[in-house]
Amino acid sequence: MGSLARTGMGVALACGVLVTAVSIGQNSDSGDGDKAQVKKTSASAPPKGPYIALGDSYTSGPKIPPQTGDPAGCDRSGRNYPSVVAKELGIKAADFRDVSCSGATITDLTTPQSTDHGTNPAQLSALSASTRVVTLGIGGNDIGFSSMMTKCVATGSLFKLADRLTNVTDNAPCKEKYTSGDTDEVAQKIRATGDRLARALTEIDRRAPQARVYVVGYPAILPAKGTECGRELPLAPGDVTFLRQKQQDLNTMLGQRAQAAGATYVDTYAPSTGHDACSPAGTRWIEPLRPSSPAAVVHPNEHGERGMATAVLSAMKN
Repeated sequence: MGSLARTGMGVALACGVLVTAVSIGQNSDSGDGDKAQVKKTSASAPPKGPYIALGDSYTSGPKIPPQTGDPAGCDRSGRNYPSVVAKELGIKAADFRDVSCSGATITDLTTPQSTDHGTNPAQLSALSASTRVVTLGIGGNDIGFSSMMTKCVATGSLFKLADRLTNVTDNAPCKEKYTSGDTDEVAQKIRATGDRLARALTEIDRRAPQARVYVVGYPAILPAKGTECGRELPLAPGDVTFLRQKQQDLNTMLGQRAQAAGATYVDTYAPSTGHDACSPAGTRWIEPLRPSSPAAVVHPNEHGERGMATAVLSAMKN
């Protein structure tokens, strides 16, 4: 999420920890909204394409082999959830395009995105009147989640050192940087992102009026209890709670905007609970600071991408 950069968010912290963090419409008129709702509910069988996948690095799958596609800087995996979905639906290669890109924001849906290795055309340029399926996973970079994670890990590392001396376990030092009195900086960014997403969904409907659109939420990055993250993600327990709640707020917004646009929201959070970055290596969907399987830091591994694909397929069949 956050600045979902192609390798995560490699940052050398003061404590010496290298962090890479997660690089997520209103109806224009009642007539368009009715049309979108009919589109969504009239299809009784899973779609067969053409299928266009849009999104950021949680969609593209950086460092999960095989890395494929052009430009190379988008870090697309041949085993990311769009690829799995296309294969399971039996969609022909000619009818499937994955234009997701690591680091993408909602702005990159309509304007070209520069990467370290080439420029990705505006993602919505892949859509046409013949498009029948669209998945969209975006928004985390728009709220700056990766920057927030970087700062919270740096703060958490120092906190854990001090905690050995003070035995304080419930503080949220990073939260204090983003909230002050009645002001919640992250909540403001989520609301602004929602407005941009609404306009993007309206544009998707304009360019691909016959497409079934699925807005894909983000899987659980952090555990239910703040004390369950150790060296995997050295965060203060209170900040684990803070960051987890902000991710859930982001997903809630994505679901609300999808519903308002007549699209389908895909919940990947519920099925990923217990598979967060602080869970055992054999069960996690999200890799921690030191990945145990090929994936960018604080990003889905192949198991996670398959789990997300299962959620998307389930939504398509309902």
